[in-house]
Amino acid sequence: MKIEARIFEAIAVFFIVVGVIYTVATHFYYTGVEWAGAACLFFSAILALLAGTYFRFVARRVEIRPEDYDDAEIEDGAGELGFFSPHSYWPIMVAAGATLFAIGFASSNFWFAIASVVVILGAVTGLVMEYHVGPEKH
Repeated sequence: MKIEARIFEAIAVFFIVVGVIYTVATHFYYTGVEWAGAACLFFSAILALLAGTYFRFVARRVEIRPEDYDDAEIEDGAGELGFFSPHSYWPIMVAAGATLFAIGFASSNFWFAIASVVVILGAVTGLVMEYHVGPEKH
């Protein structure tokens, strides 16, 4: 996870540097600062820093992976990577709810958008709880 944190932190630094250059350049070469582009660059830096901070936070709590070693070999990463659901319809329901939300929001049909948020929350709950087995099922 340290590699991912470094990548996102480098991207954040890049966006900050480019944002400062963009803001200064538009101030001197145009009639004033072009705030839409400057805001997008700085907000992109914040989003990249948010992801980098999350990866840095998680890296302290998980065991070291082969990707974090400088001298790791390919076979160090061999083995089981985790469980991936072979058949699940919940992601389709999440996508359908997000599509309905976008349609409702774009057409200013806010009741429809709110109802689709309920569909999204229900589908995400189903996705998270799909393989949950309670203590009474053992």
